[in-house]
Amino acid sequence: MSDIHPRRRGGFIEHTLEGLRSAMERAIYAEASASRTGVLQRLDPRVKVAGILALIVSVALAAKLWLIAAVLMLAIVLAAVSAIPIGVLASRAWLGALIFSGVIAVPALFLTPGTPFHGMPITLQGLRTASFLMLRTGTATTLMLVLAYTTPWTHILKALRIFRVPVVFVVILGMTCRYILLMLETAHEMFESRQSRTVNRMTPAESRRLAVSSSGVLLHKTLHMSGEVYLAMQARGFRGEVYLLDDFRMRPLDWFALGAFATVAAVSILLGR
Repeated sequence: MSDIHPRRRGGFIEHTLEGLRSAMERAIYAEASASRTGVLQRLDPRVKVAGILALIVSVALAAKLWLIAAVLMLAIVLAAVSAIPIGVLASRAWLGALIFSGVIAVPALFLTPGTPFHGMPITLQGLRTASFLMLRTGTATTLMLVLAYTTPWTHILKALRIFRVPVVFVVILGMTCRYILLMLETAHEMFESRQSRTVNRMTPAESRRLAVSSSGVLLHKTLHMSGEVYLAMQARGFRGEVYLLDDFRMRPLDWFALGAFATVAAVSILLGR
């Protein structure tokens, strides 16, 4: 028996189950983080949505690197006072932003015409362009993660409707999130049941056949179940609006935070020109 486990440890099913489990854990962690007693968790969702979006707009308009870096530091401080560990920011925001923007930014170092940087095959203008892209992406991703980890998803959707975001857009966001979670749960159950019936290690050809067949079955099952869920919601009166039992109420702390967000965003836009 000791010979079997090491050989199966790196199999296709095991890797898939591990990936699905990690994705579901991240979703559960986000919900748990939104219910903690941090500073941002105590604010009205409308204040957080408006304030975070205003900061993202100021970062997008900023033409100075130091200002974008200052907003990034502010986002890190907000995460710290809201009980979001720095490791979560690094693994779930910065790493993805670095990889995504780096694919675009690295070629700009060599292809952007301009003054050579200390004799290296990159230009000063290319370095500046790449820095802007990566810093903007990392800052915006950090701000969005702070919002998602301090506010329940349903509260974000309701806040968007209060700001007159079209109901079609809000419904698509809500349904997309629900269907992704549904697909993850269905896929996890499928691969877990397959693992319980698998004795020997699968060959690469068998792994490919399993991946193709599982994708088709998973798509069919999620489409069928999503249709049933939507019909059930329609039967219970759902017409696109997001209704919650809790009402949003502005308190003195919320008004202070709203003023602080507006001031920081306005100053950032003015100084970033």
